[in-house]
Amino acid sequence: MYKELYEAWRREKESTEIQELPDDFYVKVAGYIKKLREESRMLDEKSVKAKILRRKTGNVEAMVRELLQLRLEKIVRKALKGEKVSDMVLVQEEQPWNRKLASLVEEFQSFSNELLRGRLAKALEEKPKTVVVRFLKDVPAIVGADMKTYGPFMAEDVATLPFENAEVFIRRGVAEKVEISS
Repeated sequence: MYKELYEAWRREKESTEIQELPDDFYVKVAGYIKKLREESRMLDEKSVKAKILRRKTGNVEAMVRELLQLRLEKIVRKALKGEKVSDMVLVQEEQPWNRKLASLVEEFQSFSNELLRGRLAKALEEKPKTVVVRFLKDVPAIVGADMKTYGPFMAEDVATLPFENAEVFIRRGVAEKVEISS
């Protein structure tokens, strides 16, 4: 695993674009670090093997930290430019960061636009936590931004979803917002 981690770190460091990682990369890295720590606990602290293992563990942790930092910086840079990062190059664990960041940048741009139109009150309005939508197409079950499972949905189904998820469906033309009058 050390070689695989090193190669991923090296490729990420040398490229300006986010590099593809295997789907189970973080699972393997977590298991590897756990194994190193367990091995270390079983050794005499003063032995040469323990010192080498501590150094190796320190190197692994430093590479992981830098790899994560590099990937996050690249995601942020793209989001600030208004570019989308494809879920294809992101590992499953990174996809929520990407979505939240894109949503945050979109919120900021909306705030900026409203402010420049002289409408600060609207710019400061709180977004709703949930949105009622009517589905226009069939959609398989999803895990929402609140980590709850929603669906599956069929065309014409009505559901209350977390704002972030509803926004994505509405933008893609898969659902439409249902206005509820009080």
